Amino acid sequence: MAAKDLYEKDFYKVLGLPKTAQADEIKKKYRTLARELHPDKTKGDSVREEKFKEVSEAYEILSDVKKRAEYDEARSLFERGGFRAPQGGGGQNFQGGDFNDLFGGGNPQDIFANLFGGGGRRGPRKGQDLQTEATISFRESVFGTTLELKLTSERGVPQNVSARVPAGVNDGAKIRVKGKGAAGEAGAGDLFILLHVKPHPIFSRKAENLSIILPVTFTEAALGADIKVPTLSGEDVTVRLAPGTSNGRVLRVKGRGITKGSTTGDLLVTVEVQVPQRVEGKAAEALRTFEKETASVDVRAEFISKASL
Repeated sequence: MAAKDLYEKDFYKVLGLPKTAQADEIKKKYRTLARELHPDKTKGDSVREEKFKEVSEAYEILSDVKKRAEYDEARSLFERGGFRAPQGGGGQNFQGGDFNDLFGGGNPQDIFANLFGGGGRRGPRKGQDLQTEATISFRESVFGTTLELKLTSERGVPQNVSARVPAGVNDGAKIRVKGKGAAGEAGAGDLFILLHVKPHPIFSRKAENLSIILPVTFTEAALGADIKVPTLSGEDVTVRLAPGTSNGRVLRVKGRGITKGSTTGDLLVTVEVQVPQRVEGKAAEALRTFEKETASVDVRAEFISKASL
């Protein structure tokens, strides 16, 4: 592409974004368009294939902080009529300021050529990076796993890709597999795998800590108890409920969370007292006796006193 075409092309318009778009917005919009326009999905549609190239070209510039800054500055000058494509030699058609101050010397055509890999002529380029998605279990996200993916190349050739998922990854994490992207003259690009983690029936996580809700009986909470709690590693741990443990109390089991690097989190156990829906017979009679024995304790006295504040 000629340098003149570079600074005349509005890359923000190509991606359908405002000039104020943040880096994460640019990345998100590029991913959406790349999925829609990828040659694997638009075989034979030359118009959409050309659009795919334009989108990739726009992302190459706008995703790079330095290139984007230079592009924005030069586009601003172009829109104000600050310079035109040189007709041969140095920046003689530059207007409205010192070009050396803005770009460190050289003519505008060279600057724009350098944005795309230098020197006016584009040398051999690495193949395009590709992205796919994979879903793993909660347990796999905690302990790590190896993905075996069956993908189809841009030429329709099936290929098997093996990728190691490290322990402790979060939902939405991305792993990189070098050399498994699109082919290019200077070597293949890379493959990025966006991970989705399925929720677990009883475990959840926050940072490196695991959380679990432990159902206990009214008697266990009132009188105290030692209760076995499952862990993701498969072995049980025992937690001790003190007499009079209240609903919602959080107990911490050290070192039973997620290991990530040199850090291991904890297991946070939230007590949930289960109230039976029906109590009959001797159980009901025992509760009535308990109520009589504890009638002198007004559990709502402090609550009522605060109502008038």
